Amino acid sequence: MTSRGSKATARTSSEARAVARTQTLIKGENGIGTVRRTTLPGGLRIVTETLPSVRSATFGIWAHVGSRDETPALGGATHYLEHLLFKGTATRSALDISAAVDAVGGEMNAFTAKEYTCYYARVLDTDLPLAIDVVCDMLTGSVIREEDVDVERGAILEEIAMTEDDPGDCVHDLFAHTMFGDNPLGRPVLGTVDTVNALTADRIRRFYKKHYDPTHLVVACAGNVDHNKVVRQVRAAFEKAGALKDPEAQPIAPRGGRRALRTAGRVELLGRKTEQAHIVLGMPGLARTDERRWALGVLNTALGGGMSSRLFQEVREKRGLAYSVYSYTSGFADCGLFGVYAGCRPSQVHDVLKICRDELDQVAAHGLPDDEIERAIGQLKGSTVLGLEDTGALMNRIGKSELCWGEQMSVDDMLSRIASVTPDDVRSVARDILGRRPSLSVIGPLKDKQAARLHEAVA
Repeated sequence: MTSRGSKATARTSSEARAVARTQTLIKGENGIGTVRRTTLPGGLRIVTETLPSVRSATFGIWAHVGSRDETPALGGATHYLEHLLFKGTATRSALDISAAVDAVGGEMNAFTAKEYTCYYARVLDTDLPLAIDVVCDMLTGSVIREEDVDVERGAILEEIAMTEDDPGDCVHDLFAHTMFGDNPLGRPVLGTVDTVNALTADRIRRFYKKHYDPTHLVVACAGNVDHNKVVRQVRAAFEKAGALKDPEAQPIAPRGGRRALRTAGRVELLGRKTEQAHIVLGMPGLARTDERRWALGVLNTALGGGMSSRLFQEVREKRGLAYSVYSYTSGFADCGLFGVYAGCRPSQVHDVLKICRDELDQVAAHGLPDDEIERAIGQLKGSTVLGLEDTGALMNRIGKSELCWGEQMSVDDMLSRIASVTPDDVRSVARDILGRRPSLSVIGPLKDKQAARLHEAVA
């Protein structure tokens, strides 16, 4: 028999373990820009950034699940589920959800990526409790009815058709397949017509229960907000739904591992009767945790990040061969991509590819001059700050940082990291990334002789 005193001691010990843990991650001046994190019993993390000078707030919930977590039979399930969480809960219909936010002039949406999903609402600061209640209800109380699955299937098939009608968008999915092949990172986030038609309500419900546990979620809120109030309101919403069941549960760690990309020199052509040919020439990049990502960001900006960039000047300004030409990087937990996109007349494809390949080879072999690097650093610093001028962008930054890195970095620290990039850093990453043999994806109406010559660009 356990004594009364030992019972009290055990209960006190259990309660102590169940106390929420709060940390100040970034201390702003006079509270402005302060980022705090609270981890609730049950493993739910809540991060906020305070900006008292605005009258709005953006509230979001990030789920640690994306299209790369799908099996081939579940292709498109993450995105399908994103749609279905707007279709109703035990206490709200789809109309109730949308009308509640519309009635206060707010904005509500969601997006699915390869490694995460986010649901968010942007409202006046006085309407934040409403946004918290609605979004939390969606995430914890979705009913996923059979009839809603059937109705939404049609909308998703139309979304797939819309994407396929936009070759400038579709070519990036093709490039992912060229680089990753038939594994989750190489498949489209939306799924395919066949996989979406094969998904059932029961499969989606099981996927929902597996991936929307509080330990897989991060709540992020930015704007004119009080951290403690947000924590109380979120905790009340999750406890009301019975979602914080295990007080000992801990948040899952950020993704890790190492993934090898497919062999270089691959070419994929998708024949379409389009006015332009859309091309992506690229190679493996860096994982988002790689310390060289700051140097790669500077390199990317100098090569194809603006009107003064090398590719824009050579392809568009000097020769008028394309209206849109740019470079980009994509970083995942364990790998990355670097790509150059251009849209041009089919007859100009080989000229554009040769110029792009020559520029990449030139920079890989000889690097960039100091003045171009300095200009790129200034451009990247400015665009980083200007891109964080609204509460939605701030919410995205702190939510993604918590989910993907498990830590926060202040804007000043980010600017410092960019400013500390040296010309040698940029030249080193240029040799490592651009010195690799590229692969190529093309969508357009290329003739047989043109198609046969595409391998020249990756030789």
